[in-house]
Amino acid sequence: MIVTTEFLHEAHVQRDALGMHDLTPVVIKHPLSTLSDAEIDQRAAEAVEQCVAVWLGKNPLPSGERAG
Repeated sequence: MIVTTEFLHEAHVQRDALGMHDLTPVVIKHPLSTLSDAEIDQRAAEAVEQCVAVWLGKNPLPSGERAG
């Protein structure tokens, strides 16, 4: 799942409610809806490294932090 920083808490609540405790969200900066296409492209590029880490089962957050 990819979420903005503003909705990370809600993502954790949903993840836990669904029993998916090990699901690691990819987090991008908020807001998203008011950005230009170029700014959205930049946010997507920022998410790529995190996405690959999640797919490979690695922690995408710096310094071994866990989201949640």
